[in-house]
Amino acid sequence: MKKKLLFVTYCDAQPENGLSYVIELAKIMHEDLTIFLLKKKRISRQVDELMTAVTFAEANEQEIARQMVAVDCKEDVKIPVRLLGTCYQSGIHVDICSSRADVVSAVKECLRQRNGIDIVLLAPNITEREKFTGKKLQRLMSTVTRPLVTLSRQQSAVPA
Repeated sequence: MKKKLLFVTYCDAQPENGLSYVIELAKIMHEDLTIFLLKKKRISRQVDELMTAVTFAEANEQEIARQMVAVDCKEDVKIPVRLLGTCYQSGIHVDICSSRADVVSAVKECLRQRNGIDIVLLAPNITEREKFTGKKLQRLMSTVTRPLVTLSRQQSAVPA
């Protein structure tokens, strides 16, 4: 069985940040890639959007209601397709899975379900969030029995 890298990123906040590094690492290590998309969309926002669509449907505005629901579905499909395309263009075999759980629970469950994960890489959009504290990182490190790499954005150079 070929080993895999696990790249964990939020689906709603620039999920491709750090992907180029992960692709290059996969090439160097001759490994496949699993991209784990965490969805952070708040339930209350989803309920509000759904209720608005229902209101339009009840007012015989079915087309507007369909469009409101379709926009959300299209965004859920666009991001994985874009990530798949980037990986395949680079010659990397990739799997994509997703979850709505918090980072620690989601990674723990993913590692339990999938064999062959060699390294876990956390995207910049995971590590730079204010809610991802050092305590959560410690909890994740104690949960994950594989090397854990946190990626960060490179700061652009300041002109002299």
